[in-house]
Amino acid sequence: MKKEIIGDATLYLGDCREVLPSLPQVDLVVADPPYSTGGFMRSDRNLSTVSKYRMTNVVKEYKAFDGDNRDQRSFSLWCSDWMSQCLQHTRPGGVLFCFIDWRNLPCVIDAVQVGGWIYRGIIPWNKTEGCRPQRGWFRAQCEYIVTASAGSLPATPDGEGVCAPGFFTMPVIGAKKQHITEKPVELIKHLLSVRSGWDVVCDPFMGSGTTGAAAVSLGRKFIGIETNPDYFDIACRRIEEACHQPRLPFCGDAPHHQRGMLPTGS
Repeated sequence: MKKEIIGDATLYLGDCREVLPSLPQVDLVVADPPYSTGGFMRSDRNLSTVSKYRMTNVVKEYKAFDGDNRDQRSFSLWCSDWMSQCLQHTRPGGVLFCFIDWRNLPCVIDAVQVGGWIYRGIIPWNKTEGCRPQRGWFRAQCEYIVTASAGSLPATPDGEGVCAPGFFTMPVIGAKKQHITEKPVELIKHLLSVRSGWDVVCDPFMGSGTTGAAAVSLGRKFIGIETNPDYFDIACRRIEEACHQPRLPFCGDAPHHQRGMLPTGS
């Protein structure tokens, strides 16, 4: 296991299930695990993630990553395992955000509850264009953020924080991606900005460091774990760059197209 400390970020190269037991308490877990979806046959699950997630019109090369070939049963058990460990290191009232697509969404909803979290619902993320078209059927352009809390979640009309939208609309900008399944950093910033009290953020599947870059840019402490040495190095570089950027308040409007949204505090 390798450990790097960069400003307020502590980064580990290793399996999250081996690293998590040694971590301090955190306020928020943002997880983007390998989805283990997209294969209808056993042979499909043996595909490299580079082939599995490549769009036909995209020529950019990405590093492959492991852990994306589990069947649904083993995926559910694996998720409940690391989620349970995350819960043990999350303060009461802390939160878990877990990304997933439609195919394994039920597995993650079950896993958070088996792992001991209180399931709080899902947040759809509309990726807009850039998804594989399916003529005669519906475009699979949404992914989902499963939300859960460590015990009770203080959230009232006059409580702390912002009244965040119930879904996000934000495209994936391929030219900015350094990981084949990378999420937009602005999306992560919106998630982290719902409450000011989420001071310590943990990402057990750090990838190229998007959550870490978002966290340190907002002045939060970050703990990231990644198994792939190539992506670990990319994450170290991105987070170091983010540490040297001015830390300005995040004031971006939440990207959504929901008419009739009540203003914050209403």
